Amino acid sequence: MKIKITTIVAAMLTICAVNAQKPVSSLKNWYENPQGKLHEQPFAQKALTSDEAKEAFDIIFGEKTKEVSNELSGQWNEKCMILGKYKMKFDYRIYGDCPEDGRSLYISMHGGGGTRPEVNDQQWKNQIRLYKPAEGVYLAPRAIADVWYMWSMSQLDTLFANIIKMAVIEQNVNPDKVYITGYSAGGDGTWRMAPRMADSWAAAAMMAGHPGDVKLVNLRNTPFQIWMGENDGAYDRNKNAVIQGKIMDELQVNDPDGYIHETHIVKGVGHWMNRADTAAIPWMAQFKRNPFPTKIVWRQDGDCAHTNFYWIRVNKEEATDKDNKNKEVEVELKDNTFTIKKNDYKSLTICLNDRMVDFSKPITVIDENGNQVFKKKVKRTIADIEDSLTERMDGSMNFCAHITITK
Repeated sequence: MKIKITTIVAAMLTICAVNAQKPVSSLKNWYENPQGKLHEQPFAQKALTSDEAKEAFDIIFGEKTKEVSNELSGQWNEKCMILGKYKMKFDYRIYGDCPEDGRSLYISMHGGGGTRPEVNDQQWKNQIRLYKPAEGVYLAPRAIADVWYMWSMSQLDTLFANIIKMAVIEQNVNPDKVYITGYSAGGDGTWRMAPRMADSWAAAAMMAGHPGDVKLVNLRNTPFQIWMGENDGAYDRNKNAVIQGKIMDELQVNDPDGYIHETHIVKGVGHWMNRADTAAIPWMAQFKRNPFPTKIVWRQDGDCAHTNFYWIRVNKEEATDKDNKNKEVEVELKDNTFTIKKNDYKSLTICLNDRMVDFSKPITVIDENGNQVFKKKVKRTIADIEDSLTERMDGSMNFCAHITITK
């Protein structure tokens, strides 16, 4: 019995010693001998200083980077990303020297559509040669299905996200310098994927595609170019490009600090623009993504729901509710105060970090009715950092605290 009691006492003393450690030290010890879920550990709930939050982020991000690399490096090396039954082949070229802040990444979608696989294969090969940025990783994916909507399928969001993660790991890509473009059917995809994943792109350029019923409000913080031949009349592509350009004009008039855009209707040409559209590549290159804009406009895509957009997060149940498609959120941040202009969700989470707010002061939230629904200081925690990187593995878009508002 004495031996057992001694053993129990020693174990309790060890636990007390660990709990008495600073959170980051406990985090390091946990990774050496992980037991239970990280965000459920007592030390993960303790308040962090700004420096501790940075150190904890580096540790957790490093560990999750290893996990991603172990899972996806084989696919990257084989140039074929896999998601369930879908396989996305890709090829890439590297141009220029690597800048100090990391390389750029251009994801460039090919034309084709609902046709024979060999036709789409040829379009893919053409796309690989189509543009040559002065610097960056220029990557052309092959569509995962030979259908007219091949560049709007719901699987693309995860596949593109995985490509970005691996390009960051393998090619030192800066996640704030990722661009998307596409020609013809790839232009159709740019209309769709640019707003749907707007918080992933530094800028986007659409070439010779049809917008369908797309809404562009999510592009508030994503510079966007439209390129179309004046005589590209199939499916009224030319007319629709002009209409969407005017919609972007109106969005910018009503919100002058957002919706950077240009519309180029190339005179005297049809579907092929004689490479006038190559001007879009250096135009995009001048922009970097701002991971923490002071204003967010988010319209949920009814066909492919997301649970996060910049520093806003919603629960999966509401995001995927098919009876309530196209929910919208509009929130502004100024001087530690979040003002909700519109919110179609019952539960809305605002994620925080030191680049956004001053944690030494109370943080205020005003709802869409003008009511103050939150005002208090918020603590940084390891649990929030871990949850943030689990939700979205992005080295730039990291958070260490949150506020959840419920109706």
